[in-house]
Amino acid sequence: MRVLITGAGGVIGSALGEALLARGDQVVGLSRDPERAKRGAGRIAWHAWQPARERPPEEAFDGVDAVVNLVGEPLDQRWTEAAKAVIRASRITATRNLVAAMLAAPRTPGVLVSQSAVGYYGDRGEQIIDESTPAGESFDARVCVDWEAAAAEVGDEARLVVIRSAPVLTAAGGLLAGLLLPFRLGLGGPIAGGGSYMPWIGLADEVGMMLWALDTPATGGAYNATSPEPVTNREFSKALGRAVHRPAVVPIPKLAIRARFGGELADAATASQRVLPRRARDEGYAFRTPDLDAALSEALA
Repeated sequence: MRVLITGAGGVIGSALGEALLARGDQVVGLSRDPERAKRGAGRIAWHAWQPARERPPEEAFDGVDAVVNLVGEPLDQRWTEAAKAVIRASRITATRNLVAAMLAAPRTPGVLVSQSAVGYYGDRGEQIIDESTPAGESFDARVCVDWEAAAAEVGDEARLVVIRSAPVLTAAGGLLAGLLLPFRLGLGGPIAGGGSYMPWIGLADEVGMMLWALDTPATGGAYNATSPEPVTNREFSKALGRAVHRPAVVPIPKLAIRARFGGELADAATASQRVLPRRARDEGYAFRTPDLDAALSEALA
C-alpha cells in the first residue's frame, strides 16, 4: 500500500509513517518544510504543501492508495480571534484543499482517514459519551464539526474514516510532554479539583487505530480514539506521579489555567469528557495499552 500522510513530520505522523514502513508499505509525506522533514525521515517521499493556502501538488498522489490527514495547528495557545482563525484554517481549509486534490487526482485514493478530536463533544460532566453523542457548542467542538464536514466532501469517491482522538500520551509532545517537568519537580497535581473525566490514548493505540482503519474495509464514519478505561483528572495525576516517582498532591486551580491561556481554552482544558471507544471495540479493534499505568510506562520508557 502507498499511503500519503499530511502532518507526516509531527509526533503522530512520524510514528504512523514508521509503522507503515516497518510493515513494507510506501509512505508519501506532505510538509511545509520538506527539506527539514527529510533529515528526520529519509525513507519517506516528501512534497511541499502550504495547507491553508493551496491544494497539495498533483504528483504527490501518484500511485497513492490511501490518505491519512493529521494536519492542524496546536490548540494549546491563547485563543485570540487571530489564533482561532489560524486554528480553523489549519484544519478546515487545509482539509478542503486536501480533499479537492484527492478528487482531482487521475486516480482517487480509495481511503481517507481524517483526524478529528474528542473536543467534538464539549463538556459533558459524568455523562458516558460514545460516537452517537451529539456535538457540543464550544469553539473546539465547532471546529471539529466543520473539520469533519470538510473531510466528508470526499463523498462516495473514497471510504471515509474519522478518528476523534483523545490527547495522545507521548513524551515527545502534547499533553504529557507539557506535564512532565512540573510533575518531575514534585509540583504536579489535580487540576480544578480533579473531578473532571480526562480522555487519553497511548501512542501505540493512536497509530494502531489508524492502521486498523486503513486495513479494514468495513470501517467507515466516526470512531473515538480513546482508552476504554476513562479516568478522572485526579486519577490521571496520581498515575503520572507514580510513573515519575513523585507525589502528585499540588492542586492547580482553574484560575491559574485561565491566567495562562485565557478563559475559553481553560474551559476546554478542564471540560469533563467520559468518552468510550464503543464503535472500535464493537467492530474488533484490540487495544494494546488500555491501562493508564502501562501506557504511561511505555510513553516514558
